[in-house]
Amino acid sequence: MTRVAAVDCGTNSIRLLIADIHSAGSGGGTPGLTDIVREMRVVRLGQGVDATGEFAQEALDRTFAATREYAGLIRHHGAEKIRFVATSATRDAGNRQVFIDGIRELLGVEPEVITGDEEAALSFAGASSVLPSRGPDPVLVVDLGGGSTEFVLGNADGVIAAKSVDIGCVRMTERHLRNDPPTAEQIAAAEADIDAAISEAAQAVPLERSTVVVGVAGSVTTITAHALGLPEYSPAAIHGAELSLEKVRRACTELLEMTRAERAALPYMHPGRVDVIGAGGLVWRRVLERVAEATEGRITTAVSSEHDILDGIALSIS
Repeated sequence: MTRVAAVDCGTNSIRLLIADIHSAGSGGGTPGLTDIVREMRVVRLGQGVDATGEFAQEALDRTFAATREYAGLIRHHGAEKIRFVATSATRDAGNRQVFIDGIRELLGVEPEVITGDEEAALSFAGASSVLPSRGPDPVLVVDLGGGSTEFVLGNADGVIAAKSVDIGCVRMTERHLRNDPPTAEQIAAAEADIDAAISEAAQAVPLERSTVVVGVAGSVTTITAHALGLPEYSPAAIHGAELSLEKVRRACTELLEMTRAERAALPYMHPGRVDVIGAGGLVWRRVLERVAEATEGRITTAVSSEHDILDGIALSIS
């Protein structure tokens, strides 16, 4: 058994998982994780990156502060190995070296700026690690992030096809949904970008082969909490929840059309998601509508998973 620390630094949040890796059963098999610590901080590293192509200094400061806190936890819990992965915003930022140097100084490891394809594969590994094995039946995992969304089709043998596209809750909010609540024109413009990106993804990932669609990351799990009407954010209630597409679409639309004050009053809403969850709802709604179209109505539900790329990063540490 090995104790590892995985850090996922995305466009909106930075998350830490300290876990023990163990083999499944005496005969080995697929490794599993026993959580020691799971933490999330909304640092909005991608603030303004879509428009400027650069990290803002205040965004870097927030991210370094969270990383400093994580470094203390990693030392305290005695993690033997660390992997720090950075995704969409870092791929896009021209001044990424400042970020890389800062993380290396704080954690003592080189942060990896991974490709969209590798991000997709790690997301699938994390989500599928806790789902019942479906054998050869292809499962579509959709990782809806702040700057990008990954579409990954895979089965028990691994990834069949994957594509990362530049639509996410932070990117779409900053680019289009500026009003509170957004106007019909802003929503239409965002939807056009989203549809074009899904079409791009569909050229690489055969959506029509999907037998199940699983959504991961904070936008999807928050939308699920809204659809369930939870009195507080409950990972146990959200993880594995399978809801009708109509119920999920309705939740997406409600969050999109709310004011920020109305969203902030919801008992399961993280403060760092208040301003971007409407865009997350718009992306998830269109993804599910397009999957339903591609599968000619065979898929009628969506599953939410609390396990995602963070678990995939931890499992990849050897």
